[in-house]
Amino acid sequence: MSPLSRRSLIRGGAASAAAVLASVGFTDTAAARDIGGSTDPYRLTVLGTTDLHGNIFNWDYFKDAEYDDTPHNDVGLAKVSTLVEAVRTERGAASTLLIDAGDTIQGTPLAYYYAKVTPIGPGVIHPMAAAMNAMRYDAAALGNHEFNYGIPLLRTFEQQLNFPLLGANAVDVATGRPAFRPFVIKPVWVPGRWLPLWVGVLGLTNPGIAIWDRANVEGRMEFPGLVEQAAYWVPIMKQLGADVVVVSAHSGADTSSSYGDALPWPENAATLVAEQVPDIDAILVGHAHQEIAERRVVNTVTGREVVLTEPLRWGMRLSVLTIDVRPAARGFEVTSVTAQVLNSNTVAEDPAVVELLQADHQVVLDYVNSVVGTSAVAMSAATARYEDTAAIDFVNYVQADAVRTVLTGTEYAALPVLSIAAPFNREAAIPQGDVSVRDVAGLYIFDNTLQAVLMSGSDVREYLEFSARYFRAVTSAGPFTPDEVTNAVTATAPGGTPDYNYDVMGGLTAPLAYRIDLGQPVGSRIVDLTYAGAPLDPAGRFVIAINNYRASGGGSFPHTADATVVYNAQVEIRQLIIDWVTANGTIDPAVFASTDWSLTYQGAPLQISG
Repeated sequence: MSPLSRRSLIRGGAASAAAVLASVGFTDTAAARDIGGSTDPYRLTVLGTTDLHGNIFNWDYFKDAEYDDTPHNDVGLAKVSTLVEAVRTERGAASTLLIDAGDTIQGTPLAYYYAKVTPIGPGVIHPMAAAMNAMRYDAAALGNHEFNYGIPLLRTFEQQLNFPLLGANAVDVATGRPAFRPFVIKPVWVPGRWLPLWVGVLGLTNPGIAIWDRANVEGRMEFPGLVEQAAYWVPIMKQLGADVVVVSAHSGADTSSSYGDALPWPENAATLVAEQVPDIDAILVGHAHQEIAERRVVNTVTGREVVLTEPLRWGMRLSVLTIDVRPAARGFEVTSVTAQVLNSNTVAEDPAVVELLQADHQVVLDYVNSVVGTSAVAMSAATARYEDTAAIDFVNYVQADAVRTVLTGTEYAALPVLSIAAPFNREAAIPQGDVSVRDVAGLYIFDNTLQAVLMSGSDVREYLEFSARYFRAVTSAGPFTPDEVTNAVTATAPGGTPDYNYDVMGGLTAPLAYRIDLGQPVGSRIVDLTYAGAPLDPAGRFVIAINNYRASGGGSFPHTADATVVYNAQVEIRQLIIDWVTANGTIDPAVFASTDWSLTYQGAPLQISG
């Protein structure tokens, strides 16, 4: 079996590697080299970012204010650029490389605007491409969110970059070959040397793309495992003369998978790559949104340490890999690797980046602050993770209403419609009075699309039981703080279940009501489950309004990936909500809000405060 996938994705395996390499612009440079000149040691610096998610400015588009959080982090490439230039000044630009580990073009209204409102193309450069080109990036790996807007837009973004977009395990189904360049080998000229230090950067993305963006990639690309792909490509990079090998991996350090065993390859596998694949010197980690200044992992084959680093997210940090080398018989050998992270909140924004993209920023500010309707009362999602709120009811209502409308006249029109939504953003709020695009967008910060699937009553119960894993077990009715009850650690969420993996389900024309008893074991927490005031019929049939991430198996919820799909027109849910407000004019919770679920302990209401 070829290391590229479960089938032979490179025809003929390693024997045809030369043809594959030629197709991505490489030639064999593995002949012995006489480096000549000075025998002094040399210090290479590799700077890394990851999970930028469309952040250029230190700005919160949903609050219409400078970004701030409890630890007072700053965000954005404008801040990172200042740090990068400082390191280049200190270490020398000629001995410094800059790379990224993915999730670049999705996540802010700025990114959304240039994907959907005014899409990039001739005459329209993606702001992230413009910023990264100005900062002189050397390479970037693909993240899973690069595929959210479809392959054509991703290809346009790729063409706008002055550096390669890497994805060794993004494989073209038709050809069996990498759909993107798998790696790049960069020359770094060392004073006193006749030939350069060759630095290889291997890009790896996430197998979960096959699930999370199935609608965009199915039948076109496959995403085999990181370990398998690194084991295939690293020896080729060494054969081609790479003295240093750095992996840029859009995959978390702590081995786990939000999709369970739905794929044969783990979602978070950076540590496994370090442990199992020889000849890697360092890994820039992405995807998990964690801060890892330096983690040292021993390779089980060579006994050498591999250094991992992850610079949090959104440009909050910059990873700095310091790699010392010395002359060897064939080029250079690595003598030590260390890592640290620099904090973006210690510097001002780079005025060159600000000036370059201020006009794009202003266009998006005007867009997100445009008024689309009014609200009869204020609605907040601040407590939505532990109590029924009108804000989440509103999302469910719009989704369910849209599904009911499109199913009119079909064989499914008579079935009851339920809807699923999650508390994506604790800071989301709809004000009383004028409602802007950014107010509505704050309720739905992901670029998911609406689907509808069929479920039975028993499926609904099992789905809700799975969702209730989000809560921690308790031994009394409280009182508790929210953090003492929510974000439970599970086998698939060792860092705690994220809010976006807690789903609330509601009915459209009749209430779906239930209680979540945290005094009961996981799997037996849903009690008093009723529809239209009667116990839910296990054999009943329901149409479920659901987002594409969940419908494709994201979060590994039951009865989604294999459910019968009755609607999938690729309509974005956020835009659907904006359009609903624009068409209806007024948001009135009296139309859609009710308290249909609550937390209990052995039948008593759970007390939560703070």
